[in-house]
Amino acid sequence: MAISAAQVKELRQRTGCGMMECKKALVEADSDMDAAAEVLRKSGLAKADKKAGRVAAEGMIVVEISGDGKNAVMLEVNSETDFVAGKSEFQDFARAVAQRILNDAPADVDALMALPLKDGGETIEEARRGLIASIGENINVRRFVRRSASGGALSSYLHGSRIGVLVEVEGGDTGLARDIAMHIAASKPVCVDESGVSAEMLDNERAIFAAQAEASGKPADIVEKMVNGRIRKFLAEITLQGQPFVKDPDQTVGKLLEGAGARVLHFERLELGEGVEKKTENFAEEVMAQVQGS
Repeated sequence: MAISAAQVKELRQRTGCGMMECKKALVEADSDMDAAAEVLRKSGLAKADKKAGRVAAEGMIVVEISGDGKNAVMLEVNSETDFVAGKSEFQDFARAVAQRILNDAPADVDALMALPLKDGGETIEEARRGLIASIGENINVRRFVRRSASGGALSSYLHGSRIGVLVEVEGGDTGLARDIAMHIAASKPVCVDESGVSAEMLDNERAIFAAQAEASGKPADIVEKMVNGRIRKFLAEITLQGQPFVKDPDQTVGKLLEGAGARVLHFERLELGEGVEKKTENFAEEVMAQVQGS
């Protein structure tokens, strides 16, 4: 049976698949448009499964805040290359997923993937697999954070699409909140203040500093002073309030907030691909190995 260009065009618009794939599916389905779409869907799922094991550490961080400013979401969606991350189809998918999180507040990624990408449509997981089939790279919805304001105002900062920050500030103004978010993006504090440092982390650092100080051979009382001094420095380095403010290193973030009559209630920071084991390639070595093996 002859397949017309109009049929191929219609199926392509409906599924987003390539022309040849659409034509083959129509032939297989004997020109039945619904059956051909199902053929392509199954093919897409198979392709997605084959790519599932490939490392995806590029992509984008998306931040969305609700119109009333009371809820916010920060999401990481990964691709294998930054080229795909720049495609409108990928970016539209990531933003639609972020909007679904904002609207429905799923408990975790598994619950999120079962939700419809758009009301009444395919699930996010189905849309993800379809995108893999059409783009040709592994794509993962990796993690998200959703926050509701607990007394302060939510603000955000995006460094390109690679680092995202959500911060809730009580007091101050929008400019201060954005400056704090920018500082968090640049300086990577672990927590707001010393109360957020776990006892385990503190004990571990104290043990390391003590071993280093004792190796100096100084008296015990001097060793104790050295350890306490290093602990104070360590806390200043990892806590938001103790860090020098990036726009004015002569004052700490704590002093900046105090002067504005403000305080940070909570913050979240996501950096694209952090914790993902990336494959490193040395093309010079690869060429040399090929030359030596020929």
